[in-house]
Amino acid sequence: MPTGRYKSRTYRRVYTRTPGARNVIHYVKRKPKIAKCAVCGKPLSGIPRERPYKMSTMAKTKKRPERPYGGVLCSKCTREKIKSEIKKNS
Repeated sequence: MPTGRYKSRTYRRVYTRTPGARNVIHYVKRKPKIAKCAVCGKPLSGIPRERPYKMSTMAKTKKRPERPYGGVLCSKCTREKIKSEIKKNS
């Protein structure tokens, strides 16, 4: 019987085969929701769906796209924002 914290579905149940040919259950925290654009709400591409402890060990270039507003706005909204800023400044 699992301990109390593992009874709820907060943890994912992963069945793992051990070298001794036994199937055991590993309890793993679920992944967070996908990152969304701040303007239109479209899911952002190029941002991994990982837990914070995994994100901290990941390279900076793998965490978000390398462009202005990368990781905040989708490419379409970024394009529109840059166009509006150029128009406003000229």
